Amino acid sequence: MEKTTIIKINPADSVVVCLEEKHKGDTITADGKLITVLQDTPAGHKLLISDVKQGDNIIKYGYPIGHALHDMKAGEWVNENNLKTNLAGTLEYTYNPVDEQLNIPQAHRTFKGYRRKNGDVGVRNELWIVPTVGCVNGIAERLVTMMRQEIDHSTGIEIFAWHHNSGCSQLSGDHENTRKVLRDICLHPNAGGVLVLGLGCENNQPEQFMQTLGDYDHDRIRLLVTQQVEGDEVEAAMSILRELYSTAAADKREDIPVSELRVGLKCGGSDGFSGITANPLVGEFSDWLVAQGGTSVLTEVPEMFGAETILMNRCETPELFQQTVSMINHFKEYFLSHGEPVGENPSPGNKAGGISTLEDKALGCTQKCGRAPVSGVMEYGDRLSHKGLNLLSAPGNDLVAATALASCGCHLVLFTTGRGTPFGTFVPTMKIATNPTLAACKPHWVDFNAGQLIEGRTMSELVPEFIDTVLDVASGRQAKNEVNGYREIAIFKNGVTL
Repeated sequence: MEKTTIIKINPADSVVVCLEEKHKGDTITADGKLITVLQDTPAGHKLLISDVKQGDNIIKYGYPIGHALHDMKAGEWVNENNLKTNLAGTLEYTYNPVDEQLNIPQAHRTFKGYRRKNGDVGVRNELWIVPTVGCVNGIAERLVTMMRQEIDHSTGIEIFAWHHNSGCSQLSGDHENTRKVLRDICLHPNAGGVLVLGLGCENNQPEQFMQTLGDYDHDRIRLLVTQQVEGDEVEAAMSILRELYSTAAADKREDIPVSELRVGLKCGGSDGFSGITANPLVGEFSDWLVAQGGTSVLTEVPEMFGAETILMNRCETPELFQQTVSMINHFKEYFLSHGEPVGENPSPGNKAGGISTLEDKALGCTQKCGRAPVSGVMEYGDRLSHKGLNLLSAPGNDLVAATALASCGCHLVLFTTGRGTPFGTFVPTMKIATNPTLAACKPHWVDFNAGQLIEGRTMSELVPEFIDTVLDVASGRQAKNEVNGYREIAIFKNGVTL
């Protein structure tokens, strides 16, 4: 059988994607026509398969990804130099609901998790130090170093401090964003114990902050305000941490129905294969999880621009549709209020990998949430309250978006990437490679190679393997970011710093 070297994603497309590099003078066959390649074209990039006039839309995934900047011939390499976004300002939208049945059977799968006192479930049992303000980051790090010398690491318990530079000198929205994200971290079930570490004079007043936690478990979450300690605040904090550790050490994993698993969906360092391999694979997993009664969350609102109507029409109710419209247009207004065009995306790395416009990126990005209906829409800093597929308002920035997914309650994040990235947020952050080259080059970063899909493996073969891999990580196997010790948080900032 002749090796496939191009792929036409949708029958309506006017481009194909090269699965391997094409050289000027090579020939390809598309729509029954023999087409001569007119320029050297890298793998992951697009080749035009029919002539277009200046201003004509270029079609990929069955949708426009921008318009031609000049007349173009079949066989030309389509990239950011001859393709321009159609995106502009805010839009009015009409609700045209679609009802697509998933028809995925119940698998009755479980994972090994920790059942908390309030009934919630965690996939890790860690000790966390959460500073109310960046001024105590140094103390927090010293405590981590000291406590690691005392912990019995065979229990699986580790300790981390979630550094940030916020908590003071912030106003209105930024101040609330900080409080919400730190609250969400404190309440996250992946923590077996949390020390909230305050200074005392910060805007994010520690005692007031603790009130935002509601009816929390006082045996698991403790507060220390360092300015109020007479004498050595480090020893006072160590005493609390030892008590938290003793409590967490008694926790044991048990079988948890997969219906209680919550995963975040994220991509970064995307390339031309993202919408062909890793994102559709994650989309299949998301649909499978939703069909089991579980929860998935899609964010990166600016990377929905150009594909937003697909998500809007999958909303279960008109109210969810209106919330999604508001989320999209508010983020566009955020761009415009700073004098920035809404289509100022993709990144240089995206373009080098074969993504030419934001529509091109968005139509690939949204593949991660499969075909399930949208069951919930959340503002930044909100905590999950609906099972099924949820949309979360947050930017595309990898660290900020991944932190937002974790803080809303996701147990882990599925992160697809074509260029590669080592980072992780405060929950396991699994990297799914879009291409085999990345998987081979960075095995210490990559948790799963979706690039097998362009090497002959089928989606039906790969999905069960991917499900097993995710459930293994949920049951305790460390993701590569955990093995490497790459964990951090980032909080969305939009306003004035005093």
